[in-house]
Amino acid sequence: MAQDPRACLLSLKAELVALSQATTGDRDPVELDQQSIGRLSRLDSMQVQAMARASDVRRTQEIRRIEAALQRVDEGEYGWCVECGEAIDPKRLEIDPAAARCADCA
Repeated sequence: MAQDPRACLLSLKAELVALSQATTGDRDPVELDQQSIGRLSRLDSMQVQAMARASDVRRTQEIRRIEAALQRVDEGEYGWCVECGEAIDPKRLEIDPAAARCADCA
């Protein structure tokens, strides 16, 4: 891996946290007052809200994967498969720095 794994993971985590904070308003409850917006606009807003919430769930899961990878870095276990104990291919770690398993175990 060309870059320090810790720095790369921290950068990815910061990016995801910033994105989550930037989209907080998209996850706010949709007003049910049909006087201010029409029914179709409200349905569209509710769909946007649902998609924003789903995206935030995925970001949260990715942040947890990154935090687990940071813990493996701290414990000296980073780069080793959590299933079989074999080394994870460096190219796999370049693509997904939070990868916990080798290609065979994934």
